[in-house]
Amino acid sequence: MTAPRNISRFWEWGRKIICVGRNYADHAKELKNAVPTEPVLFLKPPTAYVKEGSLILVPSYCRDLHHEVELAVVIGKGGTAISRSAAMDHVAGYALCLDMTARDVQEHCKSKGLPWTLAKAFNTSCPVSEFIPKEKIPDPGNVRIWLKVNNQLRQDGHTSHMIFSIPFLVSYISDIITLEEGDLILTGTPRGVGSVQEHDEIEAGIEDVLQMTFSVGRP
Repeated sequence: MTAPRNISRFWEWGRKIICVGRNYADHAKELKNAVPTEPVLFLKPPTAYVKEGSLILVPSYCRDLHHEVELAVVIGKGGTAISRSAAMDHVAGYALCLDMTARDVQEHCKSKGLPWTLAKAFNTSCPVSEFIPKEKIPDPGNVRIWLKVNNQLRQDGHTSHMIFSIPFLVSYISDIITLEEGDLILTGTPRGVGSVQEHDEIEAGIEDVLQMTFSVGRP
């Protein structure tokens, strides 16, 4: 009999990372994108995960690496076509993540109508915090998330400004992609994204819950 998997170490065995783009109107506008009328989805592989103590690595082909701080949802119970009213029953907890983005590559891909894989799915593109039990964030639609680079505040946002709520996203995604235990949903980033360089230090946090620190390096 297989031993039960430890949800608090979801990054070791979770099978997919589903990301929501442009879920804060101010961020969509700062990158001169239209505010979406339905979620914009893309994927990262589990090999994108990186934990504190390891470096965020700038891809060799990237000249403009950007930070994006996001509240992430850890799925505790899988399902397909999950109703919005039942969505939170499928959530085990949360994590703080960075959606590291090769912005120059993404702009090139967008201009050619190509997928964003090279810009979003590279190794170490998903720095992740420790698991946060659900009870530590009783209202995930009402938390402050922030990010500093070299001790300068860059992003300071509030999940109340999300366009699509967590229950909506869980339901919407599960209509398209079956959700499984250990999957992670990145819920979008507030305004203030910007470049980081080799040797920069990134600090990010969820107010009154946790914070994490990563350094940027090269392979």
